[in-house]
Amino acid sequence: MADHVTYEDWQKLAERELKASPDSLAWQTPEGISVKPLYTAADLAGINGLDSLPGVKPFLRGPRATMYAGRPWTIRQYAGFSTAEESNAFYRKALAAGQQGISVAFDLATHRGYDSDHSRVEGDVGKAGVAIDSVEDMKILFDGIPLGEMSVSMTMNGAVIPILASFIVAGEEQGVSRAKLSGTIQNDILKEFMVRNTYIYPPEPSMRIIADIIEYTAKEMPKFNSISISGYHMQEAGATLVHELAFTLADGREYVRAAIAKGLNVDDFAGRLSFFFAIGMNFFMEASKLRAARVLWSRIMEEFEPKKQSSLMLRTHCQTSGVSLQEQDPYNNIVRTAYEALAAALGGTQSLHTNSFDEAIALPTAFSARIARNTQLILQHETGVTKVVDPLAGSYYVESLTNELAEKAWTLIEEVEAMGGMTKAVATGMPKRMIEEAATRRQAAVDKGEEVIVGVNKYRLESEEQIDTRYIDNAAVRQSQIARIERTKRQRDPKRVGETLAALQNVSRSNGGNILEAAVEAARARATVGEISDALRQVFGDHSAKPEVVSKVYGAAYGHEPEFQTLVSRLDHFARKLGQKPRIMVAKLGQDGHDRGAKVIASAFGDIGFDVLAGPLFQTPLEAADMAINAQVSVVGVSALAAGHKTLLPQLVEELRRKGAGNIVVICGGVVPRQDYQFLLDHGVSGVFGPGTNVLDAARAVLDIMEGKRRNA
Repeated sequence: MADHVTYEDWQKLAERELKASPDSLAWQTPEGISVKPLYTAADLAGINGLDSLPGVKPFLRGPRATMYAGRPWTIRQYAGFSTAEESNAFYRKALAAGQQGISVAFDLATHRGYDSDHSRVEGDVGKAGVAIDSVEDMKILFDGIPLGEMSVSMTMNGAVIPILASFIVAGEEQGVSRAKLSGTIQNDILKEFMVRNTYIYPPEPSMRIIADIIEYTAKEMPKFNSISISGYHMQEAGATLVHELAFTLADGREYVRAAIAKGLNVDDFAGRLSFFFAIGMNFFMEASKLRAARVLWSRIMEEFEPKKQSSLMLRTHCQTSGVSLQEQDPYNNIVRTAYEALAAALGGTQSLHTNSFDEAIALPTAFSARIARNTQLILQHETGVTKVVDPLAGSYYVESLTNELAEKAWTLIEEVEAMGGMTKAVATGMPKRMIEEAATRRQAAVDKGEEVIVGVNKYRLESEEQIDTRYIDNAAVRQSQIARIERTKRQRDPKRVGETLAALQNVSRSNGGNILEAAVEAARARATVGEISDALRQVFGDHSAKPEVVSKVYGAAYGHEPEFQTLVSRLDHFARKLGQKPRIMVAKLGQDGHDRGAKVIASAFGDIGFDVLAGPLFQTPLEAADMAINAQVSVVGVSALAAGHKTLLPQLVEELRRKGAGNIVVICGGVVPRQDYQFLLDHGVSGVFGPGTNVLDAARAVLDIMEGKRRNA
């Protein structure tokens, strides 16, 4: 029998191997967790719940007793392409090939409650999802797909009322009563105010809408999940895993309170709440996060004294990270997605979407979507991961990490609670500011090479192969949608439409009645998504966020490093010649609210020495041109993430020229396929910066352009 070896003995062995203390191997995560190189049983001392079992409180090991040994997670791929017809064809093929549920991606015009014929959405229709303007589109979207048998998830928040109403009516006209409809509506507006920004109305009426949906579905749709409380978009915006955990669960607590304030019994709706988390590349941390989330949600729900143990359960959908996908050497993304999918499975997700490898460049092709779906099929059928419940249980590292994540997240949850809850915390801007600071710190770490991304800042290819990408003819999609809107309006009863919209407004103005119930009547009369949204706009108004930029985060991460200081000095020299700091406006055009890239660039460029003007979200090219001219900027940098660049960028260049400001340089950064670079350059854009561009390299290139050394990045 071998001699007993102590932890101290191991330290001595390690020191001899390293010729230094093993403490030098400790890793500080972005969450502030110090990860040791070795964990032992001693690290589990004092941790509660280690002897718990799956399916019972606090659900550390999973919400169901048998988990995947009884039934694997649901393969629910998120997709939507241009028109309802094209998306329907995609869904039917995917279901035939093994997909087990539908998850609908809507275009940005729909998200923001605009019909496709609205002047503000010319570059957005059909670009980042499917365009839905009325019940007629919704019926086509699910043609041949039995809604009484198929679970449907819909990522919708801003225009949640007309979309859910149209879905209910489409089900009825397919012969499926609302009581038999199953699925999930995201309906999580608080995170929209924090990160994703596809809101329409101010926070208070938005919370009323959520409460009314929870009330309606609890009474009328017992198989339907009334809300999917989302941390996914927080992580995508730059949140650490502690931020994602804490703010998501704090949002959930706020929604429960809103429903109870409507007079609902917690046990009547708690079982229909669901969650949605991102799964990134920190493998063990992501698996531990899901385990910690279940424990913390159980703790939160106990405050409301439910009678059913099932009311304490956290059920979640997960999606692999979009931010981890890279334009450079894109086939690496297949590997990244597979590891992330495994982490989600080991953490105990109930359903999963795996991203396609080309999504850092464009919308996925049928080829890349098949690989993404098959990643899950292989995981379920070939790896044996479904055979054992919670296979990571008892791991010294995983259990310690789960406990530490839970403790740090709970501290932040209590901080939010001390502010009066998440609605009030969001109003102060605290969560948004913390997430933006974390995003900026991470970008600096990537740019400095402290965080390695294979193929981007290490092991780069000398030359990149061009891959096939999906192209959407935005103009053709918009014209077909406009034709259907016109046809629908010709065939409906205008008097009935007017009456139902007036009734919807009356319910919205009062404290009685249910907004969703009234909207179902309007949708049945063939009121459009835009008309229903506008009826509510007239009562509630529009929400407009004031753009703010964090400072001294990117620069602080670089400190006095020569590369950074050289650029700062060069910019300072240029500013003295110019007689002022060079001014750059960071703009978001169209209805895309994803502003992580824009905020990081604005923050970093400000630290480098540019005078930065952050434009508001949702500008038209005309509005951006006017703002740029009035502010006397030298450069407009457009952040493009939603595939509208070929429409919106040339319009901006033309507006500047038409107004006599053709000297203002226009550059573009974001998700732009390389094959589109020349098109943009030919239409007056001076530089294009794709995903993964080093911020210091971008700043140098912008300075080159301003000095007249024009070149494409």
